[in-house]
Order: sequence, then structure tokens, then C-alpha cells
Amino acid sequence: MESGAGITNERLAVVLKDPSCFGQFRNGSNPWMARYVYGLIFLFSNLLAWAARDYGRGASVTMEKLKVCAGKSDCSGAEGVLRVSLGCFIFYIIMFLSTVGTSKLHDRRDAWHSGWWTAKIVLWISLTIITFLVPSAFFQIYGEIAHFGAGVFLLIQLISVISFIRWLNDCCQSEKNAVRCHINVMLVATTSYVVCILGVILMYIWYTPEPSCLLNIFFITWTLVLLQLMTSVSLHPKVNAGFLTPGLMGLYVVFLCWCAIRSEPAGESCNRKAEASRRTDWLTIISFIVALLAIVIATFSTGIDSQCFQFRKGDTKDEDDVPYGYGFFHFVFATGAMYFAMLLIGWNTHHIIPKWTIDVGWTSAWVRIVNEWLAVCVYLWMLVAPILLKIRRTAEPV
Repeated sequence: MESGAGITNERLAVVLKDPSCFGQFRNGSNPWMARYVYGLIFLFSNLLAWAARDYGRGASVTMEKLKVCAGKSDCSGAEGVLRVSLGCFIFYIIMFLSTVGTSKLHDRRDAWHSGWWTAKIVLWISLTIITFLVPSAFFQIYGEIAHFGAGVFLLIQLISVISFIRWLNDCCQSEKNAVRCHINVMLVATTSYVVCILGVILMYIWYTPEPSCLLNIFFITWTLVLLQLMTSVSLHPKVNAGFLTPGLMGLYVVFLCWCAIRSEPAGESCNRKAEASRRTDWLTIISFIVALLAIVIATFSTGIDSQCFQFRKGDTKDEDDVPYGYGFFHFVFATGAMYFAMLLIGWNTHHIIPKWTIDVGWTSAWVRIVNEWLAVCVYLWMLVAPILLKIRRTAEPV
């Protein structure tokens, strides 16, 4: 085993010495480089799904001849997105099943995760093509399953974001950094609260032009209440989490509220900006591209954050340990494949979404709002749970 590990370390050292990206891709067996290749595959799947939705109408005639569309005119629209999503999902599920549990760099599964790119790219392309030969009836079922998978992705992303915020706060409050980071923490916290209040004010101006916009008024006001609630709990003497975590969480929930209101369909009198966005101009196209890249970046950053889901945090890592959880990485991308499908079809398999738009519709708006409320609940539970556990332990008889 030691000789095998030595050979692997020497091979890995040779790979890492090659400074060019192409050289590292060609040599393979570099788990850090592999992350970006998987991210590119995921990005291409997003682009292909978008192309199938907006510009795949001409393919409907061919697919009707193959008798896979069942006479539906929207076979290459929302259903086209689901087909691409399914191919991407199956690819990453195969990678998940074949790499889960990998712990050492000299494991054969590490070589499969970090190399064999030609075979994996051929596999991904083949799976994507095969999904366009599957009858339409199957994608009604997959569309319902994708709702659940996308929800799992949002939950994983939510926990990852909250864990990062708490890790940053614990790092700044540690004895080693408390004095040095005090001013920076206060500056970041103050800036966060100012941005939160400014964001709430702008949402009131932009999205509540009339007193009859009761739903938007409720969304924005409740977000402000949740911000106050998180601050009060964080500053409780028994919690003592400071201003930084509620400030950063405030930014997150205000952003989710803004995304929810932006997802409201065009034509609503309370969302005039959505009406303006119906015109396909350069700003609309740039916003769509940024949103698409944000999906990929969010999936990528969440996929490599497997440590926040480990129950034993104190385990030390050896030199030949894998740098991140391969199985978790691919599982996040698999659920992310369902997530981007839901965004492109507005979380509604029967919804025809306009070109150059993403995550639009009442279903999308409510998903964002529920995600915001769930984020606050998870954050508050992470603050209160240790205290409740401590009280329970002290109350138990010795």
C-alpha cells in the first residue's frame, strides 16, 4: 500500500508541475483541475437546455417523426429542457455512484474522478442524445421528480451558505483574530445592515407602486421582520453571535426576497420592471447570461463544500486524503441538473416561458419566498440548538 501511495504521489507531483491547463487536463489525475472540467460540462448542459427551450422549435418536426413527442407542439420547449436535464442528471449520478466513499488519492476511483476525460465526455454526450429518444410521457414523471431534486439542491446550498457565514464569524471571534479583526467585523456588519435597509427601501419604491400591491408589501415587510428577529436572537446573551452573522444573513434573505419579486410574471401592475424586461434588449440578454453563470458558480461552490455536512469536524487530514468529497460533489451537480431545469421552465412543466428569461412565474416566486423563510429557520435553529442541547444535558440526572 505504501509503495502504491508513493507512486501516486510521484505521479500527482508530475501533474501539478505542469503549469498549463491543457497539460493538466491531458495528464489527468488532478482532482483540483477536475472540478473545473465538471463545471464546464455542467455549463454546456445549461446552454444546451436554454438552446432547446428558445431555439429548438425546428427540432419538433424531426422528433414527431420519431414518435417521441406524442403530438405535442412544445416538445422542444419545456420538455427539451427536461431532456437535457435528465442526461446531465444521469451522468452525474453515475459519477456519484462510482466515486462515493473515495477517501485516498491512490484509490482507483480517484483516477476515474480526475481522469478518463474522453470516455466521460463521450458518456455525457451519449446520455444527452439518448434522452431525446425517450417518449414524452416519461418526462411528465421526471418533471415531478425534478421538483424534489431541485428542492434538495436549494436546501444543500442554503446550509452551505449559513455554514460559511458561521465559520467566518467563528474565525473572526477566535482568540487569535478577535482583536485584529474587530474593526473589520464592525465595518462589514455595518455595511451589511446599511445595504439591507437600502435594499428594503428600494423594493418598496420599485415593487409597491400602489397600495393595492398587498402581496409585495407583505413579502418586503416580513423580510424586514425576519431581519430584526435574526438580530435579536443573535444578540441574546445566551447566544452572543454578534452582529456579523445576522448582517450577512440579512443580505442573503433580502436578496432572496428581491429574486422572488423579480420572478413575478410580467403584466402585473406591481412589477413594472418585469414588464420592461419583456423587451429583448442587451440588458435582458446580459442579465440572462449572468443568471446562467450564477447557477453554475453556485453549484460549483456548493459541490466542493462537503465539510459542512461532516458530523466529525475534528478529524485530521493525511497527505494522501482526497481534497474534497467526490461523491458529495457529484451529488450536488446531479441535483443542480434538476435545479437549472426548474429555473428554465419556471418550476412549471406546463409553463411556456419567454425567450431570454429565467426563473419567471408565480411558482418561481413562491419557491424563492419559501426558501427565504426556510433559510431564517435553519439559521435560528443553528443558533438555538446548541443551547437547547446543553440545557437538556444539564437537566438529565447523573
